[in-house]
Amino acid sequence: MNAGPAVRRVVDVVGAGFGMLFIFPVLLGAAIAIKATSRGPVLFRQERIGKNGRRFHMLKLRTMRTDAEALKTTLAQAHGAQATGGLRFKMKRDPRITRVGAVLRKLSIDELPQLWNVVRGDMTLVGPRPAIWREVSLYDPRALRRLEVPQGLTCLWQIGGRSDLTFDEQVSLDIEYIDRVKPLDELKIVARTVPAVIKGKGAY
Repeated sequence: MNAGPAVRRVVDVVGAGFGMLFIFPVLLGAAIAIKATSRGPVLFRQERIGKNGRRFHMLKLRTMRTDAEALKTTLAQAHGAQATGGLRFKMKRDPRITRVGAVLRKLSIDELPQLWNVVRGDMTLVGPRPAIWREVSLYDPRALRRLEVPQGLTCLWQIGGRSDLTFDEQVSLDIEYIDRVKPLDELKIVARTVPAVIKGKGAY
């Protein structure tokens, strides 16, 4: 499936380190835009579940209002959009998202601080996307297989439809990754992530 842990760790640190240097101007510009257009911190920290159930705090650029969590239940009830089957609450044209945040999400710029999570060892470059505990608590045995490997910055369903896919489709692609993907395939996933991000399909 994957390269050995030592090789993977070297690739993660080198790849994420160079990535952070390369995208620093983008992060700086995004941070300025966030601070200039909305109140609140630039970074959003959220607890996620990693390999074998290990908890860590994943970093993102803040794309929502600071009262977003308080509004989530109300919005879910009003729009009948409460997530089921382990998939987190998502809705198109979410009023909690700021104007700058909408652009950052469309281009996946909000996810770039997770390169630091990769450097820290919380995540890897390629692997199933880390979920929050509330979602993991709803997983059936099949979905729990996602936690057999390090959680990643990008994965098969990130390049194949993202939030437009159903939860079951996402799980199927993650299991395919766990069972079948080789190191060379992982390089292809990383390469395909860039055009997928530019297209912005399924990003909201």
